[in-house]
Amino acid sequence: MSTDPVNSSGAADARSGDSTTALGHDDYSLTRVPRSARYSWVTVAVQRFGQLSALGNFFLAAMIGMGMDFWSAILAITIGSVLLEVVTIFLGIAGMREGLSTSVLARWTGFGAKGSALVGVAMAVSLTGWFAVQNEVFAQGLFSIVPQVPLWAWCLVGGALVTIITARGFNFMKWVAYITVPAFLIVTVWAFAVEVSKHSLSALVSSPPPGAPISLAVGTTIVAGGFIVGAIFTPDMARFNRNRRDVVLQTVIGVTLGEYVVGVIGVLLAHAVKVATEDSAGQVVAIIQSSSGLLGVIVLVASILKVNDWNLYPSSLGIANAVEVFFRRRVNRATVAVVLGALGSILSAFGFANQFQGFLTELGILFPPIAAIIVADYYVLKTWRPELDESRERGALPDAVVNWVPAGLIAWVIGYLVGKFVTFGVPSINSLVIAFAAYLVLGKLGLAGKPRAPRKA
Repeated sequence: MSTDPVNSSGAADARSGDSTTALGHDDYSLTRVPRSARYSWVTVAVQRFGQLSALGNFFLAAMIGMGMDFWSAILAITIGSVLLEVVTIFLGIAGMREGLSTSVLARWTGFGAKGSALVGVAMAVSLTGWFAVQNEVFAQGLFSIVPQVPLWAWCLVGGALVTIITARGFNFMKWVAYITVPAFLIVTVWAFAVEVSKHSLSALVSSPPPGAPISLAVGTTIVAGGFIVGAIFTPDMARFNRNRRDVVLQTVIGVTLGEYVVGVIGVLLAHAVKVATEDSAGQVVAIIQSSSGLLGVIVLVASILKVNDWNLYPSSLGIANAVEVFFRRRVNRATVAVVLGALGSILSAFGFANQFQGFLTELGILFPPIAAIIVADYYVLKTWRPELDESRERGALPDAVVNWVPAGLIAWVIGYLVGKFVTFGVPSINSLVIAFAAYLVLGKLGLAGKPRAPRKA
């Protein structure tokens, strides 16, 4: 495990991490967020709540509602939500304490510099895919209102709007959340009340799945997998929190209300409307449109701005970290956001959303090991905690870092393989637990430790 001088920290002024370009703000992409730049828990909670409670959760709930009976869907949502909440709190506290994004934190929590770059790239690939998926729903909504404009053109318009919001940074994104989150919640409750009033609630609860059947394992993996990346990039958000209490508050409120309550509503609406279209994006729009009319579609479209900025924002942080690690160059996060936003917009214009179910299932297996390894190293093995503690007092990064951590890479592969090929249990949970255990065992064997004399970065 060789050291790698990628973190030019030293006594660098932390304020330099928020460099600004004509495109937008860097938002401390490669440095610690200073205490002076932290926000109240409400400001961060609205971001978390918006990321969980808006389109993404309704999207997943409607999907599993089409393939599962009510109680099986609720069980899948419950298992996925509990898993998500536990992982989110642990990662959030680590991110808050260190003031670091997920990919930068991963340098000293089980992956090493180049391993953290792989984490950042993996997150960017998956979240750019999510960006494309949800951007197509945005386009479907606008296309249903103004069909004279081609669907692909609406995809480009939606992608451009989200890209502008994300490039402007966290402070700008919070204002979008303050507007879109309450509007979406009002429409969701309204759609639920209007549509369910036409049916017997007991009949909806006992009705068979209206679409192709989905197993409990697949349903749980879709729920956990769809938002496990959201849990993994929690440090990207929680680094703006001020203390542990704030992290717990925003997680409990965001996950419980956002993931669970809106999820239940989405399942019931899917059973009530029984909409089956050829593409999943159109299915979501059809459910909202049949329940809330034109106003519902407009609010749905607006809510996507809030969800999708948190697909693009962590992607830009992950790629910024990867570029510094692999190419020894610092690139402004806003510039990366513009490039990824353009890519995601093009993908959505080509109909990427139609492939999303298999995509989400893979996410449920590939990403839980990352969270497990970071938590295992930061809270149990504490390999680099002394260096993190010392450098935090200086407002800098640790002066040394290894290139690779063998235990982290091996545990990641083991967790993924177990989740993918073990036939019993829930794949996302299997991969999380096995990766956690594997990393601890490998760490005890000395594969997660530091060189005897790491040289200064």
